[in-house]
Amino acid sequence: MRVPSFSVPEYSSVVITMLTFVGLGLYDLDDISVKGVQAIAAADTVYLESYTSRLMGTTPAAMEERYGKPVQILKREDVEQHPEPILAQAVNGDVVFLTGGDPMVSTTHADIRIRAAEQSIPTRIIHGASIASAVSGLSGLQNYRFGKSCSVPYPAKNWFPRTPFETIRMNLAADLHTIVFLDIQENRYMQVREAVEILQQLSDEEGVAIPLYVGIARAGSSAPVVIAGNAEKMLQADFGPPLHILVVPAGLHPVEEEYLRIFADL
Repeated sequence: MRVPSFSVPEYSSVVITMLTFVGLGLYDLDDISVKGVQAIAAADTVYLESYTSRLMGTTPAAMEERYGKPVQILKREDVEQHPEPILAQAVNGDVVFLTGGDPMVSTTHADIRIRAAEQSIPTRIIHGASIASAVSGLSGLQNYRFGKSCSVPYPAKNWFPRTPFETIRMNLAADLHTIVFLDIQENRYMQVREAVEILQQLSDEEGVAIPLYVGIARAGSSAPVVIAGNAEKMLQADFGPPLHILVVPAGLHPVEEEYLRIFADL
């Protein structure tokens, strides 16, 4: 269903925008805000950043059909190493920079906004639903009890990721929950099972137990999967297709425990 267009006078007549960061939300074409749709409709150029997150319920081709204009895909190096073409177009035209979730959750997006400001390019942000808040809603884990988040990348030859476990250990010691982002690569998406295998290997080596995990799949879809349990349960659970995300809870408040029991099969 095509999203209807609404006029918003304060944006069209007051705010002059050259580079607009638009959050697409969590899962599909219908997650974007009306403000985001309006910004795309007014844009001369539309970019889609494709490396920090993906909307698994749609495709770039479907976006182009919905928005009625080309959507140019950006890889990590296009944003972090060679953002000059994006900024150059924003000097004289209206450019929209699309991201999954909320635009400024990723530090790489903050960097390109800083670069724009240094070139006196006006910017604005149109926020979208973020996995950071969706995790709390789906798991029932209270948002003020989360510590520093971490990411688990795929191991490489002669290298095994150890930093995420240090973050989890620090948070557990402070009785704080940890959001664990899972690696996204060109044609593969880390699953909860793979992340738990990595963390359990580190747990065994360090002698620090992780007693409970919460795995979440396809947040924002009509049928997300949320399962809580120990490592053995996570390794056997079927979370289905991506995207997956993992949480390592600290000690549970009674309300958190009840929520997980009812909604996550604890």
